[in-house]
Parts: sequence; C-alpha cells; structure tokens
Amino acid sequence: MPVLDPATQQALAARMRFYRDLGLTEFYRRPVDASPAENLGAPGLASVTWDTPSPTINSQEPTIPPRKPIFTPPAASPSIPVADRAAALRLIREDIGDCTRCALHTGRNKIVFGDGSPNARLFFVGEGPGADEDSQGLPFVGKAGQLLNNMITAMGLKREEVYIANVVKCRPPANRTPEPDEANTCSPFLFQQIDVIQPEVLVALGATAATYLLGQRQPLAGLRGRVHAFRGSKLIVTYHPAFLLRDPRQKKEAWADLQIAMRELGLQAPSRG
Repeated sequence: MPVLDPATQQALAARMRFYRDLGLTEFYRRPVDASPAENLGAPGLASVTWDTPSPTINSQEPTIPPRKPIFTPPAASPSIPVADRAAALRLIREDIGDCTRCALHTGRNKIVFGDGSPNARLFFVGEGPGADEDSQGLPFVGKAGQLLNNMITAMGLKREEVYIANVVKCRPPANRTPEPDEANTCSPFLFQQIDVIQPEVLVALGATAATYLLGQRQPLAGLRGRVHAFRGSKLIVTYHPAFLLRDPRQKKEAWADLQIAMRELGLQAPSRG
C-alpha cells in the first residue's frame, strides 16, 4: 500500500471526520486507478456566525441497517430535589476524581465535566473535549463552541441557562471518535448528570452522542426530525457544530432540529427587528 504524503493524510482525515459526523462509520476499500491525492479536497472552516442559513443541497445518504444495541443505559436514578441539584453534581464530579478508568486519561490535560445551570430545561450532549476544552476544562469553548453559543442565542436562551456535557470527559487523541470501551466507561457519569438535572429536552449533537444516548448506531438521517423518549426527557438529534463548520449548508437542517426542541420547550426565536 503506497505511503501518503502529509498533506494527503490530513485531507483524508478531514474527509473521514466529515463522513463520521454524517453517521457513516464503516468504509470498504477497493482498488482504484486514480491517484490517492485526487478528489480529497479538505472542507474548509466557515464563519461561526449563526446567520440565516443558505439553502441546503439534498443528498442521498446510503442506507445502513440498524445495528444491535452497543450500550444499554443504566436505569434512571430517583428524582433529585431542585435545591440539591448543584450539590448532587458536585458529588458526581468528586466520584470521577482524577479518573484513570480508561486509556484516555493518559493524554488529557483537564477533565471536562460539564457547564451550565443545574436547573436547565435544555441539555446539550456532545462527543468529547477538543484541544481548547482540554486546556480550559470546559465543554464547547473552541470554534464549535462559538457556533453552539450562537445556536443557543438563536433559540432565545443564554448559555448559562442550559447545560452542556459530553459522552467522554477526557480528550481523545487527535480528536478521534471515542472507542466503545472508553465511551461505555465514561457515559454512566453523563447519565447521572442527566438524572440530576432532569431536563425537559436533550439535544444530541452528532452521531456519537446519539449512539450512546439511544444505545444503538444509526445514520443521523434516520434519527433527526422526530422526538425520542429518553429517561423522562424528550431527545432531539442534530448535527454537531464542528460538522456545521465543515459544511455550513447544513445549518438550515440543524435549525429545523432546534426548532423542534424550541417547540417542546414552548420557546419562540427572538425577533431580529
């Protein structure tokens, strides 16, 4: 197998992340005559402004049959009184401690527990920390976080009014997708956070969050556009902000997903006048 030059490797990695965010996680190689460097233009970053999205280009996503469940979420915990939620979250963080439960701890800088209101009605779940999050110890503070903040504002809310956490709390090397053993080890803490906060609506940002919340791997196309029941909350699935930076045409579709969440919360978008 030929060795790819660094530029081609980076372009290929970017394209693989692009497909992963669409929910495509298995690929099959076949011989080709074309050079490996052809047709691998890496998607560039778009502005993080959450403006009126441009029309999306409809594309047919390959049909992937549903998989067997890869993770069974633990049973919901008893309801926590509102006044005790902040204390309960602190206890979960203390239980995590200086975690060494999986291999991700070897490369982390800081554990990224979560951020936001213990009494949030809306809870966003991402995949895992990136470099900025690993440095600051807070979720969604990089470019994808800036876009998420704009999305929250467009919904008529403030970041401090919602809660944000990830499936895994340590940064995977090179921002790769968490391995099943890593996600299965860490996600019970996420479920504890959800049980404490008891949000009315959960929003799964991307394929990894949807996979470990719903317990099975399916393309996002089959999960978006409807409301799922989850641990007493209503779950909406949409694209990860990092994916929207790579393909801003999908902002219109993501906004449609957020409008479902807004409808369930009884929210109206603020006027632009």
